[in-house]
Amino acid sequence: MATENLLPPLIKKNDKLARLLISIVSILIFIAIVLLGRIKIEASLGFDVHVFAMINAIINSFVSLLLVAGLVAVKRRNYVLHKKIMISAIMLSVLFLVSYICHHLFAGETRFGDINHDGLVTDAEKAAGGTLRIFYYIILATHIPLAGIILPFILFTAYRGLTAEFPRHKKLARITWPIWLYVSITGVLVYILIRPYY
Repeated sequence: MATENLLPPLIKKNDKLARLLISIVSILIFIAIVLLGRIKIEASLGFDVHVFAMINAIINSFVSLLLVAGLVAVKRRNYVLHKKIMISAIMLSVLFLVSYICHHLFAGETRFGDINHDGLVTDAEKAAGGTLRIFYYIILATHIPLAGIILPFILFTAYRGLTAEFPRHKKLARITWPIWLYVSITGVLVYILIRPYY
């Protein structure tokens, strides 16, 4: 890869500060999301709060498309377009995070198979879910841990690109990109599968 075709740095390299900030942001967001599983705000917002889940799925769909477009752009050595696409994917992911937090704060937990919305899944409701229930939990079991670890990878990959450390950026992107794509696609799948129980 010819370095003369690559972009100049947009930010000054400071690995110590970057590590500190990325670690703090990643840990705080992880803690906030874990705590969200235990908190529900009872409030009437005047609309169906599950609209946030639909927004999340739409955002994840766009992020998936942007990730594929970003890969195509970099393979074609269109680094300016690649940078714009990937920054857009990050910005959409920030919007996703806000919407995700809103959904969990106001909607609480939804259980797969809870047809009568009583918060319990009976044996009959489990049986009604059939093999789709197994598929849902397999997807969820991979989606949740990968979603939990991807943020620092995304931030470090972006940092290496923005500081024009392209060999390190590329090395990290080979790990980050497929995980991020998987998380965004399975996020949509999780929404499609759980939606009947909202």
